[in-house]
This record gives sequence, C-alpha cells and structure tokens, in this order.
Amino acid sequence: MYRKSIVFAMLFLSIALMYACSKNEDEITPEETKIVFLVPSNFPAPTYNFEDNKLTNAGFALGKKLFYEARLSADKSVSCGSCHQQFAGFTQLDHRVSHGVNNCQGKRNTPPLVNLAWQKAFFWDGGVKNIETSPLNAITDVCEMGTDLETIVALLKNTTPYPDLFKKAFGSPEINSQRVLKSITQFTAVLVSCNSKYDKVMRKENGTTFSSTELAGYNLFREKCSSCHAEPFFTDFSYRSNGLDITSADEGRSHITGVNTDFGKFRVPTLRNIEYTSPYMHDGRFYSLDEVLEHYNSGIKASSNLDPQLKNGIALSTGEREQIKAFLKTLTDNEFIKNTLYSET
Repeated sequence: MYRKSIVFAMLFLSIALMYACSKNEDEITPEETKIVFLVPSNFPAPTYNFEDNKLTNAGFALGKKLFYEARLSADKSVSCGSCHQQFAGFTQLDHRVSHGVNNCQGKRNTPPLVNLAWQKAFFWDGGVKNIETSPLNAITDVCEMGTDLETIVALLKNTTPYPDLFKKAFGSPEINSQRVLKSITQFTAVLVSCNSKYDKVMRKENGTTFSSTELAGYNLFREKCSSCHAEPFFTDFSYRSNGLDITSADEGRSHITGVNTDFGKFRVPTLRNIEYTSPYMHDGRFYSLDEVLEHYNSGIKASSNLDPQLKNGIALSTGEREQIKAFLKTLTDNEFIKNTLYSET
C-alpha cells in the first residue's frame, strides 16, 4: 500500500507544482500548489504515509491555521508556531527552554519540527509514539498551551471560519479531537527539509560540490560524529547520554521507561538546519556551535550511563572545528526556512 501511495504522489510531478525538493519557493503559492508528500531520492521510506489521513489542500490549510492559532491556548497567547518558528528551523529562537502560557518556562529546549514522517517516537525522551498524538503534549502541558482537546473542540465549533474549514477538509462541519489532530498532522508531516547544499551534493544536482573546507569537514564528521548523527537525517533516533552534567530535575529517557540505565539519556537531535536552531542540547545550555564542539572536545562528564563512544571525548583541533562547522552549515536548507507554504501569512 505504501508503494502505491508513493507512485500516486509521483504522478503529480508532471501536472502540478511541488511543495518541496524540486521547486524554488518563490514560485510556490498555496492557491496553485497541489499538496503532496514526496519522498526525496536520498531518503528512505517514511514511517508515516498518510494512508489513514488523506492529504489534501484543505486538510493542510486547516492544519496550518490550527498550528498558528494562539486562541487554542489557555490564555490565548501561545500557538504551536510560537515555540516552533519557521525562521528558526521550527524551533524557538534564543529560548533556552520552551516559553508557554502565563510566561511559564518549561524544562527542555524546543525540538525542531522537521522530517517528522520518518520518526517512530517524539520528544527528547521518546514519550510519544505517534505523530498524530504528539501535539497533545504541548496542548496539555501547564507550561506550554495549558488546555485540553475538549476545550479546544468547543472553541472551534463556535469560532468562524473553523466549521467551514473542517467541512472543506473532511466533508462535513463536524469538529472532534481526531480531526483536530489529523489536520495538524497534515501540516507538520509535510515539513520536509531536503534541499540543503548537502542534499544537492548527495543527489549530484547541477554539479553542486563541497568546497575543500566543507569536504574536509564532511570526512571528519563521518569519522567522528556519524555513528550517532547518521545520514540523511543526521540522527539515528536513538537515546544516549552525551556527557552533560545531569541532575534529577530531568532524568531523561528513564522517566518514560523506568529503567535506571536510561537515566540522563536523551534523543540524538537532528543536525539539519543547525545553523538556525540554537540554543543546543535538551536544556538549551549551549548557544553556539563552538560551545558544542568544545563540550565534546574537553567537557564530557563521566557517568555510568555515558555513551561508550564518548568515553575519551572527541578530540578536535582548532582547524578541525572550523572544517566541521563549515560542513554543518551545508545542512542549512534555505528553501525550507523560507518556503511560504509553511508560513503563517
């Protein structure tokens, strides 16, 4: 069934403008674009495939409007898009931790929303296993949106133009929690970043090549970093302790599994668009790539759960750090960051 859906999507290539990985964002407007989910040639098959959530222009438009709708939060001040800002790679610029209703500060850094259709679990601790239910965490958390689906559904039923938008998306004006979550997923699952310089080099597009510094950085990265930050997503989606000084204030993965050996382990984050997604780490403690590289070079703290590959740190000279940073910047996807299909207005 998955293969059929991909073939079906490919048929649109000859008759409609594509939202990503093939067109310049300046050519795209929601009115003329057929929203389809296309798997980039250098990506594997996704986990989520829209089989039970048919992707449509109306469903995507509704999901995007809900994503940016601050009235869904308890004090009408915070939307999903407040913490997941497009210009910051769909994370929160300069905020060490999430910033929610009533000026409440969370305890973890906002993760970027990118290539979610390939994830099998979500959040720093992997506490949610389904992309469609992942918004519930932000909706119900007292330091994020501070509300619940029942309240949101009641609001939407009595707020123009939502009944009409739900009718366009689902065939009837009925508004329920399932439709709310499915429509948001139609937006977030389409947030595919695959047009960085790195991608174009890998796909051998238009003779794109790395500079000598970028290539040296790529080779260093593959030698020293890729066992955790695996291509093409630049994460292996695993949970590891990377040598930060962890306290009981946030126990990480063990909060979900109840297993002591998971204490202090957090999901390996993607490095895509890392040039835009600072601050870094699960608690946002580092504001620059230099700080991150110095941590791995000399700042790793020993612990019983420390990832074995980091036991001796990752030694990097000043020149090597500059090379790795040059490569990491090739993971910036400006077409994704600036794509107006994803923008609030």
